[in-house]
Amino acid sequence: MSGAALNPDSWLSQPAHLTWLADEGLRLLPFARRAQVEQGFAALDAEGRIAEGAVAELIHTTRMTHCFALAHIQGLPGYAALVDHGLAALRGALWDETHGGWFSDATRSGGKSAYLHAFVALAASSARVAGRPAAQALLDDAIGIIERHFWSEEEGALRESFSADWRDEEAYRGANSNMHATEAFLALADVSGDTRWLQRALRIAERLIHRHAAARGHVVLEHFDAQWQALPEYNAERRADPFRPYGSTPGHAFEWARLLLHLQAALTQAGCAAPDWLLADARGLFARACAQAWQADGAPGLVYSLDWRQQPVVRARLHWVHAEAVAAAAALLQRTGEALYEQWYRQFWAFIDAHFIDLRGGSWHHELDSDNRPAASIWPGKPDLYHAYQALLLPRLALAPSLATALAADVTRQ
Repeated sequence: MSGAALNPDSWLSQPAHLTWLADEGLRLLPFARRAQVEQGFAALDAEGRIAEGAVAELIHTTRMTHCFALAHIQGLPGYAALVDHGLAALRGALWDETHGGWFSDATRSGGKSAYLHAFVALAASSARVAGRPAAQALLDDAIGIIERHFWSEEEGALRESFSADWRDEEAYRGANSNMHATEAFLALADVSGDTRWLQRALRIAERLIHRHAAARGHVVLEHFDAQWQALPEYNAERRADPFRPYGSTPGHAFEWARLLLHLQAALTQAGCAAPDWLLADARGLFARACAQAWQADGAPGLVYSLDWRQQPVVRARLHWVHAEAVAAAAALLQRTGEALYEQWYRQFWAFIDAHFIDLRGGSWHHELDSDNRPAASIWPGKPDLYHAYQALLLPRLALAPSLATALAADVTRQ
């Protein structure tokens, strides 16, 4: 699907802005390289150091492998070896050779979560596009595990988590894991040519967004029981949980808005029916999140979470929320050409530039307090490259195909 014609004055049409995006992406990468440890990639502190005794974690290993694959696709030297290091970890220290699937970290303990396995599929697909030799075997493993354990054809969504031996299933369904599955499925469709992944992504989006979120005025419901009954009081005692916070999470509304547009474009490009509600719901999610989360407590920025009266719960400003907000604004601007999204796009970048980008210490601050000062109550350190790096790449590319494939096509055209 081709986007709308952009105003010549749009930042997305300005060579200087596009160069700024590229330069900021290049600035982030050397900081992130420091995350390499023997068995994968681990969390970095605010100065870009690895804590003594740190172990490789699946979340960082998958996300770094994905991002370094994107860097390699762009022709940046030195990143192929990092992709290969991540692939080796995902087929070695983090892989459960007894039961299949991936451990959450190199201690090889705990259960198996859909959220983390979606990132394995994303990393494998990006490495496949990057042409890394070990990628196809990992991709085959990831698809096999998703098919065998997580995807529920009956539900049209992913089951959430299991014990390490797959015998015990958590009686919970989560929007976050299914949102990242939607992202991964778009990538799987590109690398496999199998439109079944697009249809699965559409079923997830229809359940969580068109059915549940749209019915609540485009507020994303995050937590459900195993029968998909909403759990609005889930984690009421752990309101600042970094993965399953209480209430609504505006950052996920932005992320969903962008993914709906990618899905619509991918379906159209594949010759499949692309429902009109994908664009309508993307607009609704973005509008509601902006209206209720921006300056929700009187200060600039987007708050982390809101209660069901749309009052701030956790007032911290997280970098990933703002990265997803600017990426969603760019996607809606590309899709519609409307000035409203240009205004938000510029406003979000202005805030990121003023408060999150850390030119002295490197990378971006991951968290700010309610006075927009660096903080660490939810996200200590600077372990994440994924959200910021994607926010710098996505505005430069078409809505489909998915990021790695689009980058490869863009490089080929140049």
